[in-house]
Amino acid sequence: MPRTVVAAAILERGRVLAARRTSPPAAAGRWELPGGKVEPGEDPAVALVREIGEELGCLVEVLDWLPGRSPIGGTETTAELVAATARISAGEPRPREHDQLRWLGADDLDSVDWLEPDRPFLEPLRRLLAPEPDAAQARRAILFSESDADAVAAALIAAGWRARVRRERYQGEDDDEDHPWAVETDAAELVLELLVDEYDGWLDVAPEEPDASRAPEPIDLPTQPKRITRE
Repeated sequence: MPRTVVAAAILERGRVLAARRTSPPAAAGRWELPGGKVEPGEDPAVALVREIGEELGCLVEVLDWLPGRSPIGGTETTAELVAATARISAGEPRPREHDQLRWLGADDLDSVDWLEPDRPFLEPLRRLLAPEPDAAQARRAILFSESDADAVAAALIAAGWRARVRRERYQGEDDDEDHPWAVETDAAELVLELLVDEYDGWLDVAPEEPDASRAPEPIDLPTQPKRITRE
């Protein structure tokens, strides 16, 4: 039975983290989602957190598993790769076993030479990393910290919604000091409301456009002329 290898699609602000391999020679210079082997009897999510800690020196939280399994080893499959979306919960990623890290948006995924086992996960990732919510459907969650905004966006992206983080500004102010963070998304209002409650923010939903097909409400007309009092 093939061994399982786990990979992390680490998400942040509509981007995914890619890592460039240095070994073996056939893989050197090519890109992958970081991760590693699952030890016998080890839970894949636990293995992924451990491997990312060893490879990147940061702690991640596994969010959800991407569909499918990808064979490793060519015609003789020696292992199968599975991939999960994740977010950084502590620390900053630094290359320890790779020579370069790069954050890639949906339009950048084809700009690097991916290893073959990682390629089947690119299309699901591309859908998750769609850069702009539909303006007609966009809703906003307002959070008080960048980490909370990133966590909300990662949860929405992992659930299949579009989301991006922006720094909220007050009208007429140019600096970023003490400004809240906005997560713009096409997620259902109920989904966003639950996350807002969890992270102690507030929901900013644009008022609905008036329905042109409905007749306007009748206006109360005066029953007598308005008298004008002159001094």
